Amino acid sequence: MVKLTIHDTIQPITADYLQRGLQQAAKVHAQAVLVSLGTPGGLLESTRVMVQAIENSSVPVIVYISPTGSRAGSAGFFLLEAADIAAMAPGTNAGAAHPIVEGRTLDPILKAKIENDAAAFLRSYSARRGRNVEAAEDAIRNSKSYSDEEALKLKLVDLVATNDSTLLDALDNREVRRFDGTTQTLHLRGAAIEVVAPSMRERLLSKLTNPDVAVLLMVLGALLIYLEFNVPGTVVPGSLGTLFVLLGLFGLNLLPIRHTAVVLLLAAVFLMVLEIKFTSHGVLAFAGIACLVFGLATLVDGPIPELRVHTATAVGAGLGFGVITFGLAWIALKARRGKVLTGPQAMVGAVAIARTALAPDGQVEIRGELWQASLRGAAAVSAGAFVSVRGVDGLVLLVEAGKDAVLPDGPTARGEVTS
Repeated sequence: MVKLTIHDTIQPITADYLQRGLQQAAKVHAQAVLVSLGTPGGLLESTRVMVQAIENSSVPVIVYISPTGSRAGSAGFFLLEAADIAAMAPGTNAGAAHPIVEGRTLDPILKAKIENDAAAFLRSYSARRGRNVEAAEDAIRNSKSYSDEEALKLKLVDLVATNDSTLLDALDNREVRRFDGTTQTLHLRGAAIEVVAPSMRERLLSKLTNPDVAVLLMVLGALLIYLEFNVPGTVVPGSLGTLFVLLGLFGLNLLPIRHTAVVLLLAAVFLMVLEIKFTSHGVLAFAGIACLVFGLATLVDGPIPELRVHTATAVGAGLGFGVITFGLAWIALKARRGKVLTGPQAMVGAVAIARTALAPDGQVEIRGELWQASLRGAAAVSAGAFVSVRGVDGLVLLVEAGKDAVLPDGPTARGEVTS
């Protein structure tokens, strides 16, 4: 007996896990596969893959909504009805399988097409399983949801059991009609249960398919890459940022993405770059942050809240990214506009003392160092005069007489120089 546990949204990684578990069961010639299910729903395409895997399984599949308090909503209801044996624990519910297209208003014809397609899909196998097709279809067309007792009474499930051992005892020596028309008798009393847990890869990828996690990784990665550009040579921020962005993109690639949201994100980047280059008094920055927040909030077109970016995540990530980005840009801009603090250029504008008469060449002392200097704007000044550095020509400072310059042939003449 092989047991799988699916307490997650239905998405590509969940489908991979189910397929791997069914293959393992076939490999060890298990009597049956027990799938403990609890899900709010998920993607219809992944649901189709999982239903097909159950129908083609060489080993009977028991889908069991458990433990108490669990539900099989939306996509989970499709999986429940596809099983060879459908069971529920007391206090569980299933149904509300109406297909949802989030974020857009459908015209009546397209809405009817989607609804009819989902209903036909459910009918295609629930009738062969001997289930109540009308009640099952009602879960799609009218979003009906059923408790364990209601589902048993309407023949949507085969039995209600309190736990795994009770379920297996109840199914011992039961004859099951497979999807291909063959029959098989189950021998499950006292059967050893081999639990097939999700692999490390499946656990990691399942986390990445959480839209909130994927978006936060993208934003954090972009900030680290931006930091690398502002402080080149640090390596670590750029490497980590690239890794985070790639992981975020990989997770988003497994989810339905709304292309208009991608356009909003590109517009946000464009507006932020313009704000850095041109002064708009914050107008471009505000527009960029607004585009970023709305783009993140509508990025994932999931049918259930668990497969969408939550508003709080979008607002927090958008505002945080905007504030930190402009903060780093402002620091970098101030650094580029600031004076050079090292080398000869750092002395431009400073005051030096003439250690020899400048007529016009000589030596000056500045910051405890002696430099060759050339006087500009006057014929000469005497030793001890204050001069201002106005430029640098190689290793020669270009200076002008200060207001307290001492003339070489007489007393101090404030503001005067020889002509």
